[in-house]
Amino acid sequence: MNIRPSLIPADAGMTETDQPLALYVHWPFCISKCPYCDFNSHVRETVDQDRWREALLADLAYEAGIEPGREIGSIFFGGGTPSLMPPRTVAAIIEAAERHWGFAPNIEITLEANPSSVEAARFADLAKAGVNRVSLGLQSLDDSALRFLGRAHDAAEGLAALATAQGVFDRVSFDLIYALPGQGEGAWRTELARALSFGTGHLSLYQLTIEPGTRFAAMAARGELEPADPDFGAGLYEMTQAMTGAAGLPAYEISNHARPGEESRHNLAYWRYLNYLGIGPGAHGRRGGFVTQRHKKPENWLAGLTRNGHGIVEENALSRGDKGMEALLMGLRLREGVDLERIAGLAQTDPAGLIDERALTRHEAQGLVAREGDRLRATPAGMLLLDAILGELVLVPA
Repeated sequence: MNIRPSLIPADAGMTETDQPLALYVHWPFCISKCPYCDFNSHVRETVDQDRWREALLADLAYEAGIEPGREIGSIFFGGGTPSLMPPRTVAAIIEAAERHWGFAPNIEITLEANPSSVEAARFADLAKAGVNRVSLGLQSLDDSALRFLGRAHDAAEGLAALATAQGVFDRVSFDLIYALPGQGEGAWRTELARALSFGTGHLSLYQLTIEPGTRFAAMAARGELEPADPDFGAGLYEMTQAMTGAAGLPAYEISNHARPGEESRHNLAYWRYLNYLGIGPGAHGRRGGFVTQRHKKPENWLAGLTRNGHGIVEENALSRGDKGMEALLMGLRLREGVDLERIAGLAQTDPAGLIDERALTRHEAQGLVAREGDRLRATPAGMLLLDAILGELVLVPA
């Protein structure tokens, strides 16, 4: 079935510097480390909350001096477990961001949260601080799966937190992980149908991947964990697309589903290759033609701030070729696809210099990609094979 994109950016004609900035704030601490997680998260017995609040504000102020004069369109508190942040810290960062830049109308302010009862008790205070969207890490609605995933909550606690969130925040999303070892098609169909019945406007649905350096990777190497068969996973993916589409939450990105207008504006800034600022340990940014990365280890980030006034460990200018390649790799994850003329402008090259035409012709004939004027997108069938397609399609800059 040929599905035309319905998410063409309304502001596609704006230049890069006209677009509002996105701001990412990384809180690196967790109660425990999940066995599948390769994010920059750390377990510490104690956290000096006052010191961390002041450090994040200092890192924020540094970015304001580098990239002034543009509104903030979205803020995303990620981690780690940012719902462990005191609400007054969240409020201080939001207030400082508005003071430094100003906010675009209807700014989206998202905070990731674990669905424990302790963290759910903070939701009302987080909403008062300015958070208007929460992303809950439910991960599963099944207690045995939650134990396998190393989660600290059970299904009942997760659903109670979801109900609390829906009563407090304007917008709610939650994550689920599927294609778990031993999970059958019927079990996932039942779980997904239940998830869709809760009425949230956004779902993030990820297949379990075994990431290097995680406890699951070590278990797999020892033969203690066998990932789901890729063909079986592909079947679950197709079923997921059909069920979410029928429920009015089609995929707008490989793993993200939303009602029209409920898409994550912050994540769209990444995928559409717009400018964003990143503060906190391990945070990445892309602004002013440069890509930035902060120190990952919390203690090193704090030391960098003391020494330099910021937590940056690496800052590099993006070449024209890198801009073009990265914009294609990010944008083709979206159902809307990419505007080749815009990306050619970023790379200051002819569109033919971005794409391997022979590979494009072959993938078009196979129904894996579609070209409509200046737009190129992966078809639903192509999304299943996107990594392989990108490897053949996108020309690596010299």
